[in-house]
Order: sequence, then C-alpha cells, then structure tokens
Amino acid sequence: MSKPSLTDLKAFQAVAEHCSFRRAADLLGVSRSSLSHTVRSLEQRLGTRLLHRTTRSVSLTESGERLLRRLKPLLSDLDTVLEEASSSEGRITGKLRINGSEGAIRLLLQTVVPRYLALHDGVELDLVAEGRLVDIVGQGFDAGVRLREAVPQDMIAIPVGRDMRFLAVASPRYLRGRTAPETPDDLATHQCIRQRLPSGKLYRWEFHRNGQDVAVDVPGALTLDSSQLMVEAATDGLGIAYVPEPYVQAHLNEGKLVTVLEAWCPPIPGLFLYYPNNRHVPPSLRAFVDLLRELQM
Repeated sequence: MSKPSLTDLKAFQAVAEHCSFRRAADLLGVSRSSLSHTVRSLEQRLGTRLLHRTTRSVSLTESGERLLRRLKPLLSDLDTVLEEASSSEGRITGKLRINGSEGAIRLLLQTVVPRYLALHDGVELDLVAEGRLVDIVGQGFDAGVRLREAVPQDMIAIPVGRDMRFLAVASPRYLRGRTAPETPDDLATHQCIRQRLPSGKLYRWEFHRNGQDVAVDVPGALTLDSSQLMVEAATDGLGIAYVPEPYVQAHLNEGKLVTVLEAWCPPIPGLFLYYPNNRHVPPSLRAFVDLLRELQM
C-alpha cells in the first residue's frame, strides 16, 4: 500500500472538520471535484470508507472518526515544528487563522493588523468575520475575538481594546414630537429596531443601573441581523437601535444620532483575543499576542 501524502491527509481533515466539500475546498483553495478525488484516492489507499456522502450532507464513518482523532494532534504538531524551524532563523512564517465578529475583525484591521503584517511579511493572516460563535479548535482556527462574556472559560484571553458600552440611539428626526424614553419600560411605546442573533433568536436589550438588571423584549416593525444596518436604519429615522458604541460614535459626534437611556448603559468588558490554554502556541500567534499586549501599554 502506497503511503498517503501530507496533502491527502490535510484534505481529509478539512472535509471532516467542516462536514462539507464546498467549505473545505474554499479553505484549501482547490476545486470541489479535485478535493473529492483526493479523498476517494485516500480511501482506496487505506482500503476503508472514511466519509458517508449524500447529496446534502457529509459525515464521518467510524474509521473516519478514528483517523481524524489521531490525525489532528499529529498535523497540529507538524505545523508547529515547521513554523518553529522557520522562526529559528529570525523570520516567522506560516498561516494564522482568527475568527471573530465583524466588529471585532474591523477593530483588528484598524489597530494591530497593519503593524503585524509589516513586521511579519512571511505570515499569511486569515481573518474570518461571522456572527455565530464557533468552536475555534474544531473549525481549525488559531484564535478567536469576541466580547469577554462570550469567551469560553477554559481559554486564555487577552484584551483587544478598552471596556465598551451598548448604546440606545435614535435620530433627532425620530424623536421630534415624541417623548424620549427615560426607563427601559418606556421603550414599549416606541418603534425599536430589533436584532436577530445568528442563532435565529431575537436579542433582548439588556440594561443595568444601580444594581438593577433589566432585559427588554422590545417592540418594533423592523428586524435586522447587522449592527451596521441597524445604525443606518436609526440614522434614517426608522426607530431606536441598541448597538455597540464604536458603530455609532461618528454619528453621535456629527449629531446624526443622539443617545437615550444613557444612564442605563454602563461599560462592560470589551473584546478579547482568546486561544486554547492546553496547546502549544505557534510562533505566528505568539507574535500577534505580543504585539497586541505592546499596543495596550
């Protein structure tokens, strides 16, 4: 039996972890037909079926589960060894994959990323912005960036920025002729721009004041799934939006939006970069963390 190549094994790993030939092909930069041929050839070499395939789904067979379980740590260690060999000559190389919300990735692009790429031109930085919270290890990411409250407790977490606030905002045009809300309960008489979470649930607006926590299922004719779109809708006078402060700071400075219920919107721990505490940190991630800490000083 001829031994499979490293490319064959990484192809199988990508399909197995994503349960999708399309997503794995996009990640690897190959065509779906080529990837399917590679995996079938691997199965023929090993003499066993690794994947169940239907027109709608891909899942692991028992043999595939055993192979993936043994293969993942070996390939991870190999990537680390190769990166360390390159960095021992003073130059960090390899790929660094980071997952985060759109706002988190935008903040990285505005702060640490330009300097990181200038310092480490041998690193391929792969930033993926998506609303849903993913298993960064299972999905093949080196690190994630989320609000502190969303970071799993078993992860090492490094602050990316300062504490932040969620603000309730509206345009002066919307508030003209209306009484601005003074308590969260007053939102019941307003048009609120509701937010649908990646899970499909509607977000309940959360407020805090003087030790009192309030979560409100706000009314509203308009529901959006993007903070940026919510800001645009609020600016157009369509209602009150509740979004992270960085999204609206410029609009507040220009007078296009004003805050309401500001006393009910205290700061909360902001965005954190996080990664597993039980795995060897590759040089590319270590350099990113070191630069992030330097910029926080």
